[in-house]
Amino acid sequence: MTVSPSTPPPFDTAQALRLARETFEIEAAALTGLAARVDERFAQAVQMVLATTGRLVVMGMGKSGHVGRKIAATLASTGTPAFFVHPAEASHGDLGMVTGADVVLAISNSGESGELTAILPVLKRLGAPLIALTGGLQSTLAKHADLVLDCSVEREACPLNLAPTASTTAQLAMGDALAVALLDARGFRPEDFARSHPGGSLGRKLLTHVSDVMRSGDQVPRVSPEASFSDLMREMSAKGLGCSAIVDAAGHIQGIFTDGDLRRRIEAGADLRTATAAQVMHPSPRRIAPDALAVDAAEMMEAHGITSVLVVDAAGVLTGVVHIGDLMRAKVI
Repeated sequence: MTVSPSTPPPFDTAQALRLARETFEIEAAALTGLAARVDERFAQAVQMVLATTGRLVVMGMGKSGHVGRKIAATLASTGTPAFFVHPAEASHGDLGMVTGADVVLAISNSGESGELTAILPVLKRLGAPLIALTGGLQSTLAKHADLVLDCSVEREACPLNLAPTASTTAQLAMGDALAVALLDARGFRPEDFARSHPGGSLGRKLLTHVSDVMRSGDQVPRVSPEASFSDLMREMSAKGLGCSAIVDAAGHIQGIFTDGDLRRRIEAGADLRTATAAQVMHPSPRRIAPDALAVDAAEMMEAHGITSVLVVDAAGVLTGVVHIGDLMRAKVI
């Protein structure tokens, strides 16, 4: 006999908005309750992870497993070596990924997930310390754990009080709290974060140096102070950066001349036909070291309304030039 699906009621906009607000209120209350109950066991869990010579192995089934994957990813990206192991797969070989030097973070709202409880005796024999993140404080998982972090919630946001909603929010928040406490205890810095996120915006800003993006060698527009104005214009046109450095025989920067300088001279009615580079240059150009961060060059350009910065070594010798277009291609800005 085929059972026909029931016809859903007409969509009620007011009801949808009411449930959305109620969900936010319930989950906010769950987090407030979590903050009120956190105690020295949390600090002990942080110390346990800091002391391990292995990794933090995160486990969880169902929605708790999805949360666990995110927690493991957050930990790994903030200085705590961590990975996720599916409890069901652990029973079929993946438990070999866990060693006695590791710490296990097991997540289950009830604490009675069959796939998880089935491997608890093996984990105990391995000698891996076990931290339980659960709402079942008298559960099988809690009884096997070396430390229990209370993630219980008064009720789920689901109107049927069935779908994991507030409970998974509490688990996720507890995982984030662990990650934040651990990164602080490790002295984790923005540079460390960038190293694990080289493809992200922060990674590019904190790992890209001026030397990585600057023009060098014959690409750098430069003339001597005695160069004629015509030679200066030809050099600027040939290199296509809208500027040229003026340097002495040893390569020390004497000044710079830009498209903007040219416009200002013309607007002032100057006769440039017989001028030399030294006579038209701006004598105090902005400069930066090659080992400076590229983002510092970008900030310099923004602060002074310029599009190029000359790059000099410790002796003040011109070694390159970085243009705003170079920074854009490198996705620093």
